[in-house]
Amino acid sequence: MKLMLEGNVEVSLVPHLYDLTAEHTGTLFLKSVPGDLIVLSWLYPRGARWILDRNQVRGKEGVTLIAADDDDDESDENQLAENAHPDAVGSREIPDRHIYCIDLRVHAEAEPYLEEIQRIVEEDAEETVDLLSWITGEPDAEQLKRYLAPQPVNGEAIQLPSLEDQNSPKRRWYPVIDYSRCTNCMECIDFCLFGVYGVDTIDQILVEAQDNCKKGCPACSRVCPENAIIFPQHKTPAIAGADGEVAGLKIDLSKLFGGGAGDDLETAVAERDAELVKDGRDAVGMEVGLPKRQADHSNRPKDALDNLMDDLDAIEI
Repeated sequence: MKLMLEGNVEVSLVPHLYDLTAEHTGTLFLKSVPGDLIVLSWLYPRGARWILDRNQVRGKEGVTLIAADDDDDESDENQLAENAHPDAVGSREIPDRHIYCIDLRVHAEAEPYLEEIQRIVEEDAEETVDLLSWITGEPDAEQLKRYLAPQPVNGEAIQLPSLEDQNSPKRRWYPVIDYSRCTNCMECIDFCLFGVYGVDTIDQILVEAQDNCKKGCPACSRVCPENAIIFPQHKTPAIAGADGEVAGLKIDLSKLFGGGAGDDLETAVAERDAELVKDGRDAVGMEVGLPKRQADHSNRPKDALDNLMDDLDAIEI
């Protein structure tokens, strides 16, 4: 309300982005908004950013000082660069604007968010900044009147519905790819047996049939070598898009071959087998979709995991 009264930013409310379809008017509206965006959501910023990217709402990653560990002000360009993989395929056709994603779960009070928004606005005073506040429920009818006037898309104006005209979108479950980390290794498409993943015209991995994904199953995220697959609604922070566990694999290599209960690889296989059985298919265990990691990258220096696999291959059992 304070932001609305001050009038130096435009405030809009849309249904939860993760649940929107490509044809939903909320998605069309977001794609029509020009200029920089500040996105407040009850999601980890990485999850919010790549959901936006999936819906062709793209921009350079804006630096925000609000982070899960607010006492450590390392949320700068250097930190963003460290989180990216040097061989990542990257996003495409990024326009010359910034998108700032802020997690509303960090602070219980509104003041830190208002201060951060003001800081961003002051730093970027010469450009238009739009504030998009994501909500999981339904906004008040009065709040909906504050929608930005959408810009025409392909020459046709977008008419946003009122709360009475449109039901809230259905809850969804699907993976989101972080292309700043994805190296196109194709392990996800090998592991997933439900047809969720595919490739585009230049053989880049994508989530092709998202509604084929099995609700609650994050198995492909557990086996991704680069932690590039996000399930924003998952209860585990690393799978939901938190920046923790970026430097290494989520799979505990010390338990990889020990059969321990905490082994993420075995957990992933068990999750996949459970969904196969629900579909009336046979469980496949570790016999399908678990190739030697980076086997096709022999022209590059071997990393620690390659060396471990080579050592295990040399053991006579």
